[in-house]
Amino acid sequence: MAANEPSTGVKMVKVPEDRDGQRLDNFLLLQFKGAPRSLIYKLVRSGQVRINGKRAKPDSRLAGGDEVRLPPVKLNEAGESRPVPKGLLDRLAASIVFEDKALLDLRAEGAACLLVTHSAAAASVAEPANRSLPGRIRHGRGEHAAP
Repeated sequence: MAANEPSTGVKMVKVPEDRDGQRLDNFLLLQFKGAPRSLIYKLVRSGQVRINGKRAKPDSRLAGGDEVRLPPVKLNEAGESRPVPKGLLDRLAASIVFEDKALLDLRAEGAACLLVTHSAAAASVAEPANRSLPGRIRHGRGEHAAP
């Protein structure tokens, strides 16, 4: 079964004899190639995957000849990506302090600031920007020396 192809419905798969004793979660990882473990466990916990018509746990052992119910699952192809959420793009755009062809300065709330440079060859992350600040940095609880 090629699980990366769009599935149109539920599939019933008979467990081969050579898979006797294999855990359900490992069997499903082979059936849904490229699927993250979190998805496998979610499918099992929600009861979408069944062994011989009964709910099962991820650590259930399969027997040769068991019938496993596989729900329809659409996996992203290699290189295919999901669109970036609009909220994330908006937050990122709002955090830009300065940008030109060689430098992107972002305001980071509650985290160390990073100096990010980019070029045609590759992007790189430099040392935290506060390392280059002279003197002391004022924090909410007093003054601390710059690292």
